[in-house]
Amino acid sequence: LRPYIDWQPFFIAWELHGKFPDILSDQVVGAEATRLYNDAQALLNQVISEKWLKANAVLGFWKANSNGKDTVTLLREQEGAPETVNLEFLRQQIKKAEGQPNISLADFIAPAEYGITDHIGAFAVTIEGIEPHIKRFAEQFDDYNKIILQALADRLAEALAEMLHEQVRRKYWGYDAQEQLTNEELIKEAYSGIRPAPGYPACPDHTEKLKLFDLLNATENAGIVLTESLATHPASSVCGWYFAHPQSKYFGVGKIAKD
Repeated sequence: LRPYIDWQPFFIAWELHGKFPDILSDQVVGAEATRLYNDAQALLNQVISEKWLKANAVLGFWKANSNGKDTVTLLREQEGAPETVNLEFLRQQIKKAEGQPNISLADFIAPAEYGITDHIGAFAVTIEGIEPHIKRFAEQFDDYNKIILQALADRLAEALAEMLHEQVRRKYWGYDAQEQLTNEELIKEAYSGIRPAPGYPACPDHTEKLKLFDLLNATENAGIVLTESLATHPASSVCGWYFAHPQSKYFGVGKIAKD
């Protein structure tokens, strides 16, 4: 996972802002950023060599179609009879300039009326095993390394999501089997398709996580638990949907009316 790490959010967590690796030579924060980066690399070396953490992941794909509006209906192959599950995706409501559509993630799945069977995917990934090490740093009053480790676990979870998405495009779904991108290009999301997460701007409704976790059986398959407030445990976890449509993109739903 190490080569897939996006380091820029690591520095943001420490309120050091700037593009990586340029931040390391920045005239204002460069010295502090370099010291932090070197300390993080040293701790990451120890995490890897001593196997402090474990990466878990689960993913799935289902036949799916939209209703031409905001709902995607997928076909779940259950023992016995298949069942359908409706995923609800909010649509932008703000008034836009002429010719600019108000979009929903459901637009990136083929409508049933087209007579084409489309697909949608989902994933959940986590980095587990951080607790005893966090406890040890806390007992040593070592907040510095405690926070570095927490930030590293978050970066590794995102790196796992990035690596898995690459494998989805090239192998598991295979819609872009010839893709060859650098890590910089991956960070810039130069690939085809998206992996929006419930609770983020394109699909801000956290309650859809319940369906995602049920579809993947994420607790049993990846060891991730949803809390009552729909946060994930372990905290260093990422989940979301896979869309393969070449025009699929990230966006913000923005303000919506009560309806």
